[in-house]
Amino acid sequence: MIQIDQTELTLSDIGTGRPFLLLHGGGGPLTVTPFAQQLASTHPARVITPTHPGFAGTPRTESMGTIRDLAALYVDLIAKLDLRDVTVVGNSVGGWIAAEMALLDTSRVGRFVLVDAVGIQVEGHPIIDFFSLTPRQIAEASYHDPDRFGIDPTKLPPEAQKAMAANRAALASYSGAAMSDPTLTERLAAVRRPVLVLWGDADRIVDAEYGRAWAQAMPDARFELLTETGHLPQLESPQKLLSAIWEFAASST
Repeated sequence: MIQIDQTELTLSDIGTGRPFLLLHGGGGPLTVTPFAQQLASTHPARVITPTHPGFAGTPRTESMGTIRDLAALYVDLIAKLDLRDVTVVGNSVGGWIAAEMALLDTSRVGRFVLVDAVGIQVEGHPIIDFFSLTPRQIAEASYHDPDRFGIDPTKLPPEAQKAMAANRAALASYSGAAMSDPTLTERLAAVRRPVLVLWGDADRIVDAEYGRAWAQAMPDARFELLTETGHLPQLESPQKLLSAIWEFAASST
């Protein structure tokens, strides 16, 4: 745990080498923990994985109410840890946080990777109404292979069910029901760092055309499609994601 102003921030800090800040989505930190471990154990990488305040039972102060608040928190975290040339990787709502970070002080950040990010509004390509879906519907929208990777909450212990419900509530509080900001697309024109937008071809939370719109909104961004994977490639196709991220980090130095 680390103190950033008035916020107690829970984080994992593993490995040594090139620094990565890994930002989880609405499913909470467990959706990125295995990937963080894989990255740190197979490459010369230091991987910092914070838990967004309010997720996984962590405390959240009144100052942490929006996606932009989280972005500012993580800019301050990078400075407090005295990191430089950081690669910021965000999945889903974590990608939205990363994009907002790219509009703040990026003096310590080298590049950004948005993985199946939500946050913008794209005509004709809406974000699925996530909060109205059943767990099975969420799995079918999230994975290329929902039978293998989907979770049935009714089969989880009560504490795990409670944690999932709390994560869902925290996500709704930060992102709103629409999980987007109508001002974001226009503001992205001010991003001045290289950005890689990675997208699972089977993502039905937000489709690939939505992902291409992310890349088109930023001056130095490119889009790459990951095959046979959905909204959470760090769980479903971690090696594909790892290869793409590491190649981008090395080539944009």
